[in-house]
Amino acid sequence: MRRIEVIGLRYDREIVKGDSVSEAVIEAIKSNGVKLRDGDIIVVTHKVVSKAEGRVVDLNSVNPSGKALEIARETDKDPRLVELILRESREILKISGGHIIVLTKHGIVCANAGIDKSNAGGESYVVLLPEDPDRSAREIRYRVMEEFGVRVAVIISDTYGRPFREGMVNQAIGFAGINPYRNYIGKPDRDGYIMRVTRVAIVDEVAGAAELVIGQTTENTPFAIVRGVDYEECSECSFKDLVMPKEKWLFQ
Repeated sequence: MRRIEVIGLRYDREIVKGDSVSEAVIEAIKSNGVKLRDGDIIVVTHKVVSKAEGRVVDLNSVNPSGKALEIARETDKDPRLVELILRESREILKISGGHIIVLTKHGIVCANAGIDKSNAGGESYVVLLPEDPDRSAREIRYRVMEEFGVRVAVIISDTYGRPFREGMVNQAIGFAGINPYRNYIGKPDRDGYIMRVTRVAIVDEVAGAAELVIGQTTENTPFAIVRGVDYEECSECSFKDLVMPKEKWLFQ
């Protein structure tokens, strides 16, 4: 019988700038009484990574540019927030109905460049995405493997809306030690039909599964272990492997 297990790791201490996320993950694994196994995938919410890396900004410290002021008037948003959105974006894709959809420097298409006000530490504070989630994932992976002597993968996750669907889903924004795809191209189905285009983005599926135990508010569960996933270990794979080239976009 095929079985996938998702284990939430409670961690009650607030992570702040300068903390080691790797050590926090190790502490959480030990304090929750989990014995790590080869092949486990550790999912880490981006917010704890951002906080540890100092990616929390007080809006009172932001001086909006003229462009930010113009967009703020159009969208009815705080011009200081708009300024941060501009700084974190490679390109503004659409401004409509009070929404700012951008292509971030990471290659993510999302609203507000992924900048988040929840669990930011105060009314005037916001959390930016980590500068390099792949690097953060690699650092956590190496330290965890060193500590426990097992082979694991690490995914950094964040929650996003989807085109033409209500509701949010958790997705990978960085990872280490895992091929992001399960590739079915060239394989026959039960009737002998050869699959031509299907590659399943398993890093996003794993991130989505982890959110079921991580939650979004007061759960105090910033980490999860997803166990039993059949994946290919890959040291060279990175988030850029998931980013669709703009010339392939069907909807804009």
